[in-house]
Amino acid sequence: MRKKHKDESFESLIRRFRKNVEKKDTLNEVKRREHFVKPSTKRKVAKEIAIKREKKRQKDLQLNRF
Repeated sequence: MRKKHKDESFESLIRRFRKNVEKKDTLNEVKRREHFVKPSTKRKVAKEIAIKREKKRQKDLQLNRF
């Protein structure tokens, strides 16, 4: 963690910390590692998301034809 700059207020220190956390995507990483997910479950969820995305794309293509 970075140190407080000279004459830096607490608010700006917190703002700098939050920006750093968002930039490194730390919170999402913590949430992802909170519970173990089996590799087979990860594949299943990824497949379901891909199917849903493809159905939406096909629907959009159908609507744009006219």
